[in-house]
Formats: sequence, C-alpha cells, structure tokens
Amino acid sequence: MKTKFKYTDEPLGKIKVVDDFLPSPEELAFKEDNVKVTITLSKASVDFFKKEAKKQHVQYQKMIRRLLDLYTMHHQRVSNK
Repeated sequence: MKTKFKYTDEPLGKIKVVDDFLPSPEELAFKEDNVKVTITLSKASVDFFKKEAKKQHVQYQKMIRRLLDLYTMHHQRVSNK
C-alpha cells in the first residue's frame, strides 16, 4: 500500500542555507565500481537526465550515479571537519 502525504504550510523549524555545490550535467560522467539497486525516481528527473545524457553522449544512469557520488563525497568532507 502506498503512503500518501499531506503537505501543509506549517513552519519548518531551524533551516540552514548551504552553498550550491552540485556539478553541472557535463561533470557527471565518471567510471567506478558499482552496486546494482532498484529506485523509483520522478518522471521529470529521469527525463532531465536522459536529455542531458544524450547531449553528452553518455548513459543517464551514469550521470545520476555521479551526482550521488559527488553529493556523498561533499557531505563526508563536511562531516569530517
């Protein structure tokens, strides 16, 4: 059974704005050891990555994987400070 969320205009609490550290789509092509997983993404996200991957002549899955890797590396560096 799918869980449904009801969104409200309640206060979000303490919010911290962080600098944009995400790479451009051109920077998301990279080769590493991989683990296969199943994930459900929004159609808009997949369409975006497919379009950008086509421009760069790479697979969209590799671009998504690179984005996640860069996000992880950034947060590991921030956590270690």
